[in-house]
Amino acid sequence: MTLIHAGAPSTARPRGPFNRPAGPPSVGRARVDRSRRPSPSRPEGPPLCYRGTGVGMSAAAHRRRPVSPATTLALALLAALITVWLGLVAHFGDLVNGGSADSGADMPDRLAVVRVEAGESLRDVAARVAPDAPVREVTSRIRELNALPSTTLATGQTLIAPVG
Repeated sequence: MTLIHAGAPSTARPRGPFNRPAGPPSVGRARVDRSRRPSPSRPEGPPLCYRGTGVGMSAAAHRRRPVSPATTLALALLAALITVWLGLVAHFGDLVNGGSADSGADMPDRLAVVRVEAGESLRDVAARVAPDAPVREVTSRIRELNALPSTTLATGQTLIAPVG
């Protein structure tokens, strides 16, 4: 915070510029006493008054009550119930959308070497080699068998894939 001197207003006449070049005074120019610094000046008016910081603060008492063990237990049980519910929704939602509870049942057992054709993606290859199996599962199995870091394939690339 900057403090400003708030004394009585100055009635002295301003003394001219402070940055005159050194040297003898020229004709028509008054001699300035350079031994004294001018006092700071401010506009006329009442003394400055600061009324607080301008930041609103609450006047309410801020006491925190400790959380009881019963409240902690109730919140932990609520979190557990929500987690179980979300797991059941995900599991039964997968069954309703055409998935199966046993994901290995629809996966073909036979493996074959397959060549990637021009313009094919990994999903296209999975749909071509195992049309009856879920594409997502066949795609993940192809990536696992061939240790593919991404789904990008090159034309003519050979892959081990489940066929059926």
